[in-house]
Amino acid sequence: MSILLKIGIPSKGRLKDKSLHIFRKNKIFIKNSKRNYIGKVSNFKNSEVIFSHAREIIERLAEGSLDLGISGFDLLNESLPGVKKNIQLYSRLNYGFANLVVAVPNDWIDVQTIADLEEISFNFKDKQTGKIRIATKYPNLTNEFLSSKGIIQYKIVNSLGATEIYPFTNQSEIITDITSTGATLKANKLRILKDGVILRSSACLLISKKSLKDRKKKKKLKLFINKIKKI
Repeated sequence: MSILLKIGIPSKGRLKDKSLHIFRKNKIFIKNSKRNYIGKVSNFKNSEVIFSHAREIIERLAEGSLDLGISGFDLLNESLPGVKKNIQLYSRLNYGFANLVVAVPNDWIDVQTIADLEEISFNFKDKQTGKIRIATKYPNLTNEFLSSKGIIQYKIVNSLGATEIYPFTNQSEIITDITSTGATLKANKLRILKDGVILRSSACLLISKKSLKDRKKKKKLKLFINKIKKI
């Protein structure tokens, strides 16, 4: 019976475009229509490309329904320990660079560093909890970072959309968010703290540890990775 190799690629954005460009550069050709989320690698037998959200790729690698995938280093590290332990970071790739940062409104002129944030965190209080509110799509990394800096007076607000607008719709005081240039933050009158970089991210090549336990699949993974070693 033939071993089917399942490869996850982000379904949209710059990660998708750059990943496909790199594949083509290494003479790996994917056949699919624009509306089809499943494609075939035309020059690598018994392989399937599945276009998914970058966060979903992490989850599917952990459960073993994908064998290999490209996603963000930020999303890997945001995952719960039970997810991360089932994924091997094969390599960080030379694209998809972005930073997860702490950002505050421009008019917070007295807040330039994390130490300043700690000092004033007692003054900006949510009525119900008595804590500063931080909007984010990265609660785990945010908690880990702030705890390491000794900041405890805060409440996480899970962002469901454009995190940048939360301080200006009275849903949070500050945010943590991923940014590649900082332009969107600047356009929304937000400023990154001088020591507010939580994580430096990039695209990365990931392997499901469950797939590595299968001897035949492990061999096939090695053959495919050798084709894209120039990434």
